[in-house]
Amino acid sequence: MTVPGRRSSNFTRLLRHGFTDPSAAERLLDLPDMSSARTDPVLLDALGATADPDLALRGLVRLVEAQDPAERQSLLDTLITAKPLRDRLLGVLGASEALGDHLARHPRDWQALVTYEATDLHPGVADFERGLADATDPVTLRVAYRRCLLAIAARDVCGTTDVAETAAELADLATATLRAALAIARGAAPADAVQCRLAVVAMGKCGGHELNYVSDVDVIFVGEPVEGADESKAVQAATRLASHLMRICSETTVEGTIWPVDANLRPEGRNGPLVRTLSSHLAYYQRWAKTWEFQALLKARPVAGDLALGEDYIEAVAPLVWQAAERENFVADVQKMRRRVVDNIPVAEVERELKLGPGGLRDVEFAVQLLQLVHGRSDATLHSGTTLEALRALAHGGYVGRADAAQLDLAYRFLRAMEHHIQLYRLRRTHLVPEDAADLRRLGRSLGLRTDPVGELNKEWKRHASVVRRLHEKLFYRPLLDAVAQLTPGETRLSPKAARQRLEALGYADPGAALRHLEALSSGVTRKAAIQRTLLPVLLGWFADSADPDAGLLGFRKVSDALGKTPWYLRLLRDEGAAAENLARVLSAGRLAPDLLLRAPEAVALLGDPEGLVPRGRDALEQEVLAAVGRADTAEAAVAAVRGVRRRELFRTAAADLIGSYGTEDNPAEADPGELVDRVGNAVTDLNAATVSGALRAAVRAQWGDTLPTRFAVIGMGRFGGREQSYGSDADVLFVHEPREGVDEQEASRAANAVVVEMRRLLQLPTTDPPLLIDADLRPEGKSGPVVRTLASYEAYYRRWSLVWESQALLRAEPMAGDADLGRRFIDLIDPLRYPAEGLGDDAIREIRRLKARMESERLPRGADPTLHTKLGRGGLSDVEWTVQLFQMRHGWAEPGLRTTRTREALAATHAAGLISTEDAQILDEAWVLATRVRNGVMLVRGRAGDTFPSDGRELGAVGRYLGYGPGRVGDMLDDYRRITRRARAVVEELFYGA
Repeated sequence: MTVPGRRSSNFTRLLRHGFTDPSAAERLLDLPDMSSARTDPVLLDALGATADPDLALRGLVRLVEAQDPAERQSLLDTLITAKPLRDRLLGVLGASEALGDHLARHPRDWQALVTYEATDLHPGVADFERGLADATDPVTLRVAYRRCLLAIAARDVCGTTDVAETAAELADLATATLRAALAIARGAAPADAVQCRLAVVAMGKCGGHELNYVSDVDVIFVGEPVEGADESKAVQAATRLASHLMRICSETTVEGTIWPVDANLRPEGRNGPLVRTLSSHLAYYQRWAKTWEFQALLKARPVAGDLALGEDYIEAVAPLVWQAAERENFVADVQKMRRRVVDNIPVAEVERELKLGPGGLRDVEFAVQLLQLVHGRSDATLHSGTTLEALRALAHGGYVGRADAAQLDLAYRFLRAMEHHIQLYRLRRTHLVPEDAADLRRLGRSLGLRTDPVGELNKEWKRHASVVRRLHEKLFYRPLLDAVAQLTPGETRLSPKAARQRLEALGYADPGAALRHLEALSSGVTRKAAIQRTLLPVLLGWFADSADPDAGLLGFRKVSDALGKTPWYLRLLRDEGAAAENLARVLSAGRLAPDLLLRAPEAVALLGDPEGLVPRGRDALEQEVLAAVGRADTAEAAVAAVRGVRRRELFRTAAADLIGSYGTEDNPAEADPGELVDRVGNAVTDLNAATVSGALRAAVRAQWGDTLPTRFAVIGMGRFGGREQSYGSDADVLFVHEPREGVDEQEASRAANAVVVEMRRLLQLPTTDPPLLIDADLRPEGKSGPVVRTLASYEAYYRRWSLVWESQALLRAEPMAGDADLGRRFIDLIDPLRYPAEGLGDDAIREIRRLKARMESERLPRGADPTLHTKLGRGGLSDVEWTVQLFQMRHGWAEPGLRTTRTREALAATHAAGLISTEDAQILDEAWVLATRVRNGVMLVRGRAGDTFPSDGRELGAVGRYLGYGPGRVGDMLDDYRRITRRARAVVEELFYGA
């Protein structure tokens, strides 16, 4: 019975020792079996030092109760008098509920913790083999395995071993376990054992000598016949042995399981044979293996079975491993695999994912392995499968900065310690940081955080994860700068050869030139050079994530040379997070945007403004353009100013298009390609309309002042009128005028013609700015007719001579500049032509189909692939547009929604009116959007317009990146284009030709 007042004292003391449920602890200590130890201060102090005193006490009571009555006091006496045992046993009980369960089932196993000798501190494979020697079946193997695990955990929680040593011991125990399991399997099938040589090669963390408490043990099996045996039968026998080994370790028994043995890293994965001969392995790796498979082989290590055969395997595959960095798209493949891993994490778990999430363990491991594969070709000191050993070797060789390596080492150790202790609690395979406060408290205390375990744990975890995120990219790129910059005394630099190797692996075609650019940008002791050294490691990564890293770096050097002395440029890139990434994307995605930027480098400021990439509306553009014309002294100066505005706005549009297509770290790529197409079409059309307005005002002012003797309007046609222009589009137009009252018609005509000539002259003046060509070939009578007509002349011509193709062309007519009232009256004039009452007659429909068929046979350039020509090819722009326009001319008189100059709007209206099915409308829209994007991409990449995919491999890859295809997926892009346009052509055959 508790003495009055005593409970309060005990309760307080237990609280002070870290118990969260002192009442339950009091009840446990009051049990008869604990009577001799309940008041012992040494025991309470030891319990209070554990990760979870409540858990440790519950485990101890269960262990004492499980002893034979005669041995209970002996356990308690030994516990109180022997500090090493006390610390070990209570430490394990306070950290692992699962090992507490094991001790309750096997109460004598606590004696495995009594021995405390020098040889016990760091056991190896041989020691663990002795510990497993008595195991004769899967059940006894599990019991022996847990007994060995108990000692490893005790050394871990007491701090006798650090996290790397613990991981190595776990790998050694796994090695001993695989050997024991194979011995059991051989004993069960002696006939199989004598036919074959079987090597077990550890992969992953086991192969790297850095295993977790609970992890799949990755292996590859290599089999060979013994001398005189049949190879096929020997491989079958080896397969039976390997399968039995896997079951022995993986299957659940009354003693649970050990861990899954995973052989999916073998050639062909789970679809391939479990066991192959050495020659079969080599044949696969030489012909079929992917980059990630060579990366996995970095950690290959023979551990069980025929070790000589295992060593032969390692020796045979090693040259292939160290040639992997020479494969095309090597770095991109590895980084893509890392991104794929992150993308597959459930959204709800990303923030708690310790291994695979951003700033997690896998970031460190991937970065280290990437550097090993790049530089291990010429430096054998990097050939280690252990992450921390490899990191030390990389730092020693100058491939990673020493300070960066030290920070990464600390972060990796902390994160691995978290992972170990999370798994140790219930011996379950997990990499998720727990959410429960009690679990977080136990985890924090197990890591030595006692003042505020939960708060300190979260703070330290986030700090180390942040270090990993920050250094993950820097680790790869920073030493490239150190190779060309002044280093502090004693610091090892990356050799020129190693720097070139790294740049080659990143995809730089001319690593020598790239190193010269880096030296020019980052050398010296100026503030400018210091900021560049901060920026360039990240920029190099973004450049490498493009189809043309060389162009990106060269462009950055040119922009920096032009703006380096301005105070805002480097500050913008350093302080505005998006600006530097946006600039890298723009400079490395093709020629057009960098060319535009280099003619006016100050436009880089747009990339740091959140609103800087939003296209400006037509009214704002016209206001700026007309104000610039008004300030100019001459027409030439006026149009030069107009062209300057156009250059800047083209850059804004191109930059927004590229960044929206590529996406950034904070903003994913635009999901709707149609939105990107419409945005570009609207922006370029508005810009060209404002440019034409400015040229018109400049031409008029030069000769007539503010008022022309005739009203004058510019009507947009084709893609100009349809608001579907691309970066390299001409401006298809009609010119219409109407003499002012009291002005002679001939005088008005001469003035109108003079204005047209002057506009064209001004817009075609030699300049470095992109030209805007005015094309009036769609006018009545084509090139044979007058360039400009009066409204009455248009009316007379269309009433008497108009052909069906002219009516079709007028579907895209839209006023763009000049007299707005005259433009509206022109539209009123042509509406009955383009939307004829009661629709088109049969003769007109046949004529349109005849013209289309003739164009297909005559206008496609010689040698062009009709399946890849975006304008005239199968299912391309022409196919979709003519089909939509036929519906407009047939039904526009009755369906107001069809009376639009825009293809996609008209197609949507055709579907809304029930004239075509949803599926057909989607097929046509997808093909039209894709073909338009290809044309835009070709212009952005090559700097000049084109209707077909580029023939140059790098340019083709850049178009693919613009369209959302990763490195090495050019074939997929072309296949998708052919598939989408083939489906569109089938719809066109049915809807347009009536097939």
